[in-house]
Amino acid sequence: MTSTIARETGPAQRDDASRAGGSIFSGVLSGITTALVIVVCILSLALAVVPRFIGGSALTVLTGSMEPTYSPGDMIAVKAATVSEIQAGDVVTFQPNSGDPTLITHRIITKQMGDSKDGTLFVTQGDANGAPDAPIVAGQIKGVVMYHVPYIGHVAMAVGEHRQVALIAAATALVGYGAFMIFRPSSGARNGHNSKEQP
Repeated sequence: MTSTIARETGPAQRDDASRAGGSIFSGVLSGITTALVIVVCILSLALAVVPRFIGGSALTVLTGSMEPTYSPGDMIAVKAATVSEIQAGDVVTFQPNSGDPTLITHRIITKQMGDSKDGTLFVTQGDANGAPDAPIVAGQIKGVVMYHVPYIGHVAMAVGEHRQVALIAAATALVGYGAFMIFRPSSGARNGHNSKEQP
């Protein structure tokens, strides 16, 4: 006849299991925090630091006229460019009417060098549109799109005009929390100071 011997789990074993579970949870939380810190720092650089450093700006795409290249809710980083730098195929942000603050972001399909009083003319068209826009002059172009970040524009619109401040504040908070998680005393070290060796 075979007998099964069960051993009661003592307080020390339960404490060890609890510490192991806490250590795993802490490690996962630390990993998630580190990933968030990296993501927010990259976003801060891409949308707040770099455009400002080069004299550009970050704008939110509001319509689907440039799909699938850019979708509503994407953010684009735009930099200023000279007439000679702007070429057919570039995506530019421009004022459809001079002096009107309304901005449109479309692709240049034709660059017309001419002797007209307006100088060089540019014809643009949205990637999703079936017809070109009315020609524009260089003075209407506010910048060329350098790159875009998908979806983040939804957050920017929710935050409003203070999005850059909010992005930097979030990055600072996550960096501070990440530093705390990395440099805080480990649970093992704390328990080692608080417990006595049993004979």
